[in-house]
Amino acid sequence: MRQTIKSLAVLAVAGTAAFAAAPAVADDGPTLKAVKERGEVLCGVHQGRYGFAIADSQGKWKGLDVDFCRAVAAAVLGDSEKVKYMPLGSVQRFPALQSGEVDMLSRTTTITLTRDSALGLNFGPPTFYTGTGFMVRKSIGATKVDDLAGAAVCVFPGSTTEKNIAALFASKKMDYKPVVIESSKQLVGAYMSGRCDVLAMDQAGLPGHQQFDASNPADHMIIPGVYSKEPLGVGVRAGDDQWFDIIKWVTHVTFNAEEWGISSKNVDEMKASNDINIQRLLGVKGDLGAKLGLDKEWAYRVVKQVGNYGEIYDSNWGPPLNLERGINELWTKGGLMYGFPMK
Repeated sequence: MRQTIKSLAVLAVAGTAAFAAAPAVADDGPTLKAVKERGEVLCGVHQGRYGFAIADSQGKWKGLDVDFCRAVAAAVLGDSEKVKYMPLGSVQRFPALQSGEVDMLSRTTTITLTRDSALGLNFGPPTFYTGTGFMVRKSIGATKVDDLAGAAVCVFPGSTTEKNIAALFASKKMDYKPVVIESSKQLVGAYMSGRCDVLAMDQAGLPGHQQFDASNPADHMIIPGVYSKEPLGVGVRAGDDQWFDIIKWVTHVTFNAEEWGISSKNVDEMKASNDINIQRLLGVKGDLGAKLGLDKEWAYRVVKQVGNYGEIYDSNWGPPLNLERGINELWTKGGLMYGFPMK
């Protein structure tokens, strides 16, 4: 009996050693396989929100959410431009992802318990932290939320903002008139035309509408304060762990690259670094890509073609918006952006 137990123990140790020595190479899951066969990533984005996702007159998309679509395409297809953007309303976005109409949802979507647990979705790390904000015409004389009793408030249906406003006004025992419109263009137009007194959305989205959509930006003001917690992240369908892992680690690449001083401009020179963290990220040492079903240079391409998180932020929130990073700074600078270890 004792010999049998000893033999089993030896086999167990040998099996563990063999398992540890075996390379962990991911097979293509359903989403990655479909993306490779199609040759492009189908990415759900906002219909039009400055800083996050907006199409210019030639139909070229720009924004922080757009850049994370591009980063995934760079990692899995080798080309950040191999993306088809699908503009989605706040009500359309979850059915579009659930049904497979899009591969990923990078659309100013707040990560909540219900969305993460009850909709058949998974969310990657937050790519932007913001909160509910309000813009008003100065002519109504409101300078704080308490001045908005009885106001008509323009808001997207099915959004966390819609629920946040209801809870906020209820807590203050204030009435208001919701003006609920699904189309981003029509919602902003309703506010600008005077159909509603207040435009409510993620506060980070308001400066762009004030500067670019108002005939006279000085006639409007953004009420000070943030009135909810809105961690925004990329959503994918639950059940495809490989695709979920790719989304997660592409995001962490952007955070770590900024922290370690790797940018789109110096990424080729950084391949000569003696820092093992940088060597792993850029595929010089080890083969982290194999664990995701990708090649060695997947993360290198993310940085080379799209940039680190700081570059992504600056390209979308720099001039003329000039939105300070605040809590969207790296954790080393007092913010919340924290890249997980890549090893």
